[in-house]
Amino acid sequence: SFSATWVGGGYINGTAEAVYVPGYGLAWAQAPIGYALSLVLGGLFFAKPMRSKGYVTMLDPFQQLYGKRMGGLLFIPALMGEMFWAAAIFSALGATISVIIDINVNISVIISALIATMYTLVGGLYSVAYTDVVQLFCIFLGLWISVPFAMSHPAVTDIGLTAVHHVHQAPWLGSVNSLDIYTWLDNFLLLTLGGIPWQAYFQRVLSSSSATYAQVLSFLAAFGCLVMALPAVLIGAIGASTAWNETEYGVPDPMSKKEADMILPIVLQYLCPVYISFFGLGAVSAAVMSSADSSILSASSMFARNIYQLSFRQNASDREIVWVMRITVFLFGASATAMALLASSVYGLWYLSSDLVYIIIFPQLLCVLFIKGTNTYGAIAGYLFGLVLRITGGEPYLYLQPLIYYPGCYPDENNIYIQRFPFKTLAMLTSFFTNIIVSYLAKYLFESGTLPPKLDFLDAVVARYSREHMDKATLVKSDNIVLNELAPVNPRHSLTLSSTFTNKEAFNYVDSSPELSNTEDN
Repeated sequence: SFSATWVGGGYINGTAEAVYVPGYGLAWAQAPIGYALSLVLGGLFFAKPMRSKGYVTMLDPFQQLYGKRMGGLLFIPALMGEMFWAAAIFSALGATISVIIDINVNISVIISALIATMYTLVGGLYSVAYTDVVQLFCIFLGLWISVPFAMSHPAVTDIGLTAVHHVHQAPWLGSVNSLDIYTWLDNFLLLTLGGIPWQAYFQRVLSSSSATYAQVLSFLAAFGCLVMALPAVLIGAIGASTAWNETEYGVPDPMSKKEADMILPIVLQYLCPVYISFFGLGAVSAAVMSSADSSILSASSMFARNIYQLSFRQNASDREIVWVMRITVFLFGASATAMALLASSVYGLWYLSSDLVYIIIFPQLLCVLFIKGTNTYGAIAGYLFGLVLRITGGEPYLYLQPLIYYPGCYPDENNIYIQRFPFKTLAMLTSFFTNIIVSYLAKYLFESGTLPPKLDFLDAVVARYSREHMDKATLVKSDNIVLNELAPVNPRHSLTLSSTFTNKEAFNYVDSSPELSNTEDN
């Protein structure tokens, strides 16, 4: 069920689109390999530490280490990522359905969102896990059944020929030219590393029966991701090898009609027999549902636990939390639907928010899990630096002009500058190192006494030692406190053990009674 979360409608439609669009092609279809690698990395490095410490959501380690407020701050990009992802999916689904049935796109978006929200409400995590397996099976069957029918359509040239030769458009294998290599790498790292810190992923890791099982699941899912991408790649290739004027689609081709993002439903609709295309499109709709419901569920579980329970109602009953989750599933579902209907550039919003997950949450997750000694000051500094560097890089999808022009940027047709420099990865690394440097600086300034303890307004350095660790409840709960953190021994007054236990006054008065100098023997 892991792979079902990633193999959503966006993934399958997007892969087909990348292969189809002239000038991009298979070389730019990064999602299958990127997400598969991110699942492998997640399994190798992140699943075990997260699962073995018994966290419930992805935000738990942040709240434990950086405090409630910082958890709330990190909730914002995580929530935006999940919400815009769901919205992007709903709009993809609306587009798909409106290709099959000639109904208004908006109505189909609303209906599909209602179905997804309803069955997330009814079953919670169980429904997500079981429906996912069924959906994966449907997608796999539906797409594979339609591939041979589409290939044998008379208007389709052999895809082996069009892979390398220019027939109807540039070859679909595509290529990465030397100018774009950094952009390609930037996007690839964004998918691979930015695919890890999602609650939709950790939800599955943390609910699995053991850490090892979570790892095995991750590796299987990575394999699943690659296998599921094959029919999508083939469908994109078929789209690139079709003489569209010989089909019912007519002229001009989907690219010229700006319908490239719907190439998958279009191939199924126009190049397959009716009953096959219905089956295939049903499969795609199922895929879409699976990723939408899991992202809405993850957003609401993060809210219910990390914002509602840990910040406002520490002693809330389980029933109350379940009801809060149900209400937020409904609210998040409704708002994702509203975004899908209203925002013309849902994909732009989803790109921007997944960038924020990569730039802000990923370095913080690294620090929390693997780097000892970071604290809230570093976390806030890293957060702000990453955010500022990402927004000043601009976003052509949202017509956001960059403020920092990195080398190699050029204007697009709307006169918005596009960066060739890998500025997202730069922002992520900056955020990471800022967190470490500022944390250690704050720690040093407070512990050396350069800054008085009362200036530690976030209680991140000074109070961390005394109050929190001596609180009995915390001690019982957190099993990761090392002994030396419990009682910091101040070594300044005395240097050696023997001098500590020696009565110094006894040596000053040598003429006094001899018993005093024997204190260390008692």
